[in-house]
Amino acid sequence: MSLFCCRRPAYIVFWMFFGMVRMRLTDAQRTEIVALAKRRFGELAVVRLFGSMTRDDGHGGDIDLHIQAESADLATVTNEIDFTAELKERIGDEKIDVIVRGPGHTPRGIDDVALRTGMIL
Repeated sequence: MSLFCCRRPAYIVFWMFFGMVRMRLTDAQRTEIVALAKRRFGELAVVRLFGSMTRDDGHGGDIDLHIQAESADLATVTNEIDFTAELKERIGDEKIDVIVRGPGHTPRGIDDVALRTGMIL
């Protein structure tokens, strides 16, 4: 892996290079997730992968995504359901859990976990 090959912040690339942070998504899956999230939830949407897929030591597991939408208008249940359905069509019938939050939402425990342990895609 080249340190200069991707658009991740330098500290993420450093950690990935030295085995400190990993994820079990392919580059194609990551690209599809981010592109679709930005289309559904705005160009400024932030997508985090958290849970078992961020650990290289496991097998299986679901894809847990925490998405901070660009605006509250885009953080709707309908958009979340449509995003999940389209993502399954694009990357295969994986088990995908999606949490979408808009600006100014009241954080819940799962939000804290995703923000603290998740990796920005």
